[in-house]
Amino acid sequence: MRLAIGLALVLAVGLPSAAWALEMKAGVAKAPITNDKPRVMVNSRLSQGTLKDIHARALVLNDGQHRLVFVTYDLNCLDVATPLLRKRVERELGIDKSHLILLATHNHSAPIQIVPDNFQYGHWLADRLFELIQKAIAAERGPVKVELGVGNGYFIFSRGGAPVDYEIQVLKVSQGDQPIALLFNHPAHPAQASANLIGPGHPGWAMDEIEASMPGVQAMYCDGAGGNQFVRRPADYLDRMRRTRNENPKALDAYMQQVTEEIARQLAKATLKITNGELIDVTGPITSSYEIFALPLAPPMPEAEARELAKKVPMDVGFVPYPHKDRSTNWIRMLIRYYDEGLEFPTKTTDMVCTDDTYLVRKDDDRFLGKYDDSIDDAYPCVYEETIVAKIGSMPFVAMQGEVCAPIGARIKDAFRTDGPIFVTAYMGEHNLYIPTRELVRQDAYQARVIRIQYACPVGWDPSVEDEMVANVVRMVESAFEQKSNPGRLNPARLRRE
Repeated sequence: MRLAIGLALVLAVGLPSAAWALEMKAGVAKAPITNDKPRVMVNSRLSQGTLKDIHARALVLNDGQHRLVFVTYDLNCLDVATPLLRKRVERELGIDKSHLILLATHNHSAPIQIVPDNFQYGHWLADRLFELIQKAIAAERGPVKVELGVGNGYFIFSRGGAPVDYEIQVLKVSQGDQPIALLFNHPAHPAQASANLIGPGHPGWAMDEIEASMPGVQAMYCDGAGGNQFVRRPADYLDRMRRTRNENPKALDAYMQQVTEEIARQLAKATLKITNGELIDVTGPITSSYEIFALPLAPPMPEAEARELAKKVPMDVGFVPYPHKDRSTNWIRMLIRYYDEGLEFPTKTTDMVCTDDTYLVRKDDDRFLGKYDDSIDDAYPCVYEETIVAKIGSMPFVAMQGEVCAPIGARIKDAFRTDGPIFVTAYMGEHNLYIPTRELVRQDAYQARVIRIQYACPVGWDPSVEDEMVANVVRMVESAFEQKSNPGRLNPARLRRE
């Protein structure tokens, strides 16, 4: 047990304003971000219209000395817009990237910005979100109270042999008796209401239901650390989908929407129950820090084995972006290139940068850095694994980049939940690289293979990636409370298992 940090948390929870004389203010804003022309969606289809608008939402907390900005959006990820927005917010508003927390709902029925034809939408989106933050700042009012509540939503399941993390976390911001904002998460992939139309997925309908039940509140959903978790649909869902698709495409969308809205009702009901239950007051001064973790990668496939594998895939197509049918074999062509050119294989994620179209390129690979120079931001290149740990009063707020799998998020929460409140979420910032567990790496499950089949990395994950991710986040949280890590429990070497 971390007695020192536990005592600090308990004292802070018990006395939320004892040593804090400033006044907390908050502002919110919301705007549609629906594309105005057909765009390639996450499911690789070209959108054919709009079922329901998608939105971005901003919440700004101001403790009198620092602002902490949360932006959520009904997108799979922010991608291209991320560095553009960070630079402008820092330059024009004086807010550092460590205080700008960008969170996706992980919606799949929306434009995906890793497609070169969608880069223009990403540039437009960066401007749209900047204006949204400005409006939220202009709307600041106070004093406000910030509270945390937790509960469970049992309508999800996991893959990869992992226990399910059912937890829903709710951050409630109120001025007097009037709730202003409700920021909540759930670690699961969203359900989609259409295969061809733009829409927000089940979190969008849930937010609408919450706002209807709580007039004056802005509901904001961010996906939790649920890279290997999914919402539970009816047992015959896939059979009905196949039958309906062949019979009547419109009936297919109607059925998908029916199921999505039912899941949304369950999420809204569970969230409202938490909101109306016992909450912990975490109001207090704001601090925040940003780090990039060097996560471990596995050794490459032996050259002889790699060349045998290369015989089974097209080697003359080059490196192709999403949604090209040969994208999933980019990594094999990259692997052979490394062997042919005698390149040094990466051993950690920080050896590489990620291009806008999701190629992981070594930082010393001059030829490819030149080739993809236009899709690598000079000021804020995408390097894994970004994490922000903010502190609001007594509560750490953890935001991790990418699709972090549920056992990682659960271990981080479990490391601190007996000491005090903690909010843990994922899908932060740029590009949704899966961060898998040891077991998913052992199984070579989809979540472990994505670094190769979607990001053209010539090597996969080392099994210790889970432990390294947990240890680094725990270290950041402890640093936020100015405490040293406890080597008996949290040292990365102790967390590794053979």
